[in-house]
Amino acid sequence: MNNILIEEKAKEIRREIIKMLGEAKSGHPGGSLSGADIIAALYYKEMKIDPARPDWEDRDRFILSKGHAAPLLYSVLALKGYFDIDILKTLRKTGSILQGHPDMRKVPGVEMSTGSLGQGFSAAVGMALSFKLYNKSNRVYALLGDGECQEGIIWEAAMAAAHYDLDNLVAILDNNGLQIDGKCSEVMCLGSLANKWHAFGFHVISIDGHNVEEIVNALEEAKTVKGRPTLILAKTIKGKGVSFMEDKAEWHGSAPNMEQVEQALEELK
Repeated sequence: MNNILIEEKAKEIRREIIKMLGEAKSGHPGGSLSGADIIAALYYKEMKIDPARPDWEDRDRFILSKGHAAPLLYSVLALKGYFDIDILKTLRKTGSILQGHPDMRKVPGVEMSTGSLGQGFSAAVGMALSFKLYNKSNRVYALLGDGECQEGIIWEAAMAAAHYDLDNLVAILDNNGLQIDGKCSEVMCLGSLANKWHAFGFHVISIDGHNVEEIVNALEEAKTVKGRPTLILAKTIKGKGVSFMEDKAEWHGSAPNMEQVEQALEELK
């Protein structure tokens, strides 16, 4: 799929995110919208997957480490055909398979139940190590939040990934600069994320996380790296695509009302 079509898929993902959150009247729009271009490139261009065979042994793995952005993952899985798109309307409702955080036991295509920040990346490291031990060609991709990088478990996992030379692992950092309590720089300053990940032994690629060409090129570059894992530092905007949500921490975990849904969908045409 060419980059223009990937951009259109990202818009479609954003529209589904808005619709399901409006229907649920709860959820996390900001960090879901910021990752749409990244996840569109992964699922429509990069990853080796087969929605008809979600348990296919040779598939690549995607782990949403920042599990609160579940609407992002649910949208792309539905659009790819892992489950009926009408199920998106049941987000966070009693009896729905689509909980507030992804559940691998219930949702086809979800590789790891996530929500406790940092644990998803640790699981991704374990998967990549397993593929190495069994000489498998599968690749593992993990989407992290920058607020999530304030968790110590992230850095323990990063140490292990570099120690075991996991060049089949790509961490993608959705660097929108905000978390639930405000600016990451004010809540707990992370300093230079590029320098930190480099110091931990990662090959670091810095990109515009909303530029599909840069995303695709970074994913291609990651496949050429040998002997160490890759970190794609993707500069993004929280709430991307919806003017009244962009770069506002208050949209971390607040759902739009019906009037706001209509405005957002109009902007995302």
